[in-house]
Amino acid sequence: MMTFCDTHTHLYDPEAYGFPDGCADAVRRAVSSGVSTLILPDCSSAQREMMFSLAGMFPDVCHPCIGLHPTEFTAGNWKDELDKVLELSGRKDIVAIGEIGMDLYWSKELLEEQKEVFERQLVLAEETSLPVIIHNREATAPILEILRRHKGLRGVFHAYSGSIETWREISSLGDWFIGVGGVLTFKKASIAETVKNIPLSRILLETDSPYLTPVPHRGERNESAYIPLIAQRLCELTGVPVEEIAAQTTQNARNLFAL
Repeated sequence: MMTFCDTHTHLYDPEAYGFPDGCADAVRRAVSSGVSTLILPDCSSAQREMMFSLAGMFPDVCHPCIGLHPTEFTAGNWKDELDKVLELSGRKDIVAIGEIGMDLYWSKELLEEQKEVFERQLVLAEETSLPVIIHNREATAPILEILRRHKGLRGVFHAYSGSIETWREISSLGDWFIGVGGVLTFKKASIAETVKNIPLSRILLETDSPYLTPVPHRGERNESAYIPLIAQRLCELTGVPVEEIAAQTTQNARNLFAL
């Protein structure tokens, strides 16, 4: 069986994410599908203990991160939420700082707070020598502006939807990958053309479970077990054998997250 990594999955909250049969069973289904490594991005203190609990149940499969997501804080609590992230920086099981970044899709009211939270977490990544997982939604310009002040970082742009030109600028700033997921299987998805021009050595597979479910399961809850569907679509788009995609993207993930 081919071996895959899901480099972005939120399996750890059964109530919020609709896993009535238990998160553990979702992990087991992933492993049975050849997905032997799961990266668990952190979003806020609200679900952090569940994330660490799931990672503790499957320490050889699930690898936790720490980070404050740009839509998971308010004007009144962002400092406290950020402090809680910083307090965890010494944990030995952490493989990345993320999911961090900026999101201007829903609102621009906290633009300055988002910038500060993002940049302080980039500094944390520099101090800990950990990679970062970046969330970018309609915030490419301010994110790149900040990254130019932190050249040399390594990480992944989660759910990448940018142009090849944007990718070239990103890649000039450090050791960067793009994360591709279920959107790759959607009709008229712009990323389907972009990935043809990005080296496989710079691509990671992800689900963003329980969101962005790939075809033919679109409309259902996403699972890490669906990673092979994304790999197969990447094979169809690039002409690279799926076995090579599995091997290269898995090695990419292991290199980035030091697994």
